[in-house]
Amino acid sequence: MNKLRIEEEAYRLCVGIMLFNSYGNVFTGKRLDYKTSAWQMPQGGIEPGENIKDAAFRELSEETGITYENVEFVEEMDEWLYYEIPKKMISNFWNGKYKGQKQKWLLFRFIGKDSDINIETEEPEFCNWKWTDVDSLVSSIVPFKREIYKQVVKTFRDRLV
Repeated sequence: MNKLRIEEEAYRLCVGIMLFNSYGNVFTGKRLDYKTSAWQMPQGGIEPGENIKDAAFRELSEETGITYENVEFVEEMDEWLYYEIPKKMISNFWNGKYKGQKQKWLLFRFIGKDSDINIETEEPEFCNWKWTDVDSLVSSIVPFKREIYKQVVKTFRDRLV
């Protein structure tokens, strides 16, 4: 196995979802598994054989209760984005198997009602949620994910209408 492949396997393959409403605000959820106030957009692993858009719809539904009928797909980022988990935290995620995530981000427009959102899912990830102004999004995210979020905002900002 070559060094590049070993390095790639150190990152968990993942989708991220930027979901925005009619006001251009972005869905964020407060994570259940952090002791501090950690907010993020929905994201999660891509299952073997699953395409990116299907993974995004599945993760969105699993984390927010939002169904396919309540969103419109807008755009997918061309490139993959990477982030690393701080070394002292690696053992807390995925049994220490990965040092970070390789993410493909997708943009969706929310066309439902706030009452269609239900974070009390079968396996909840969030204890609270809110619509966040895009200009304050990055500062509300855990520090090790902020560079990714800056890139996502830069890519999708003009589409949040």
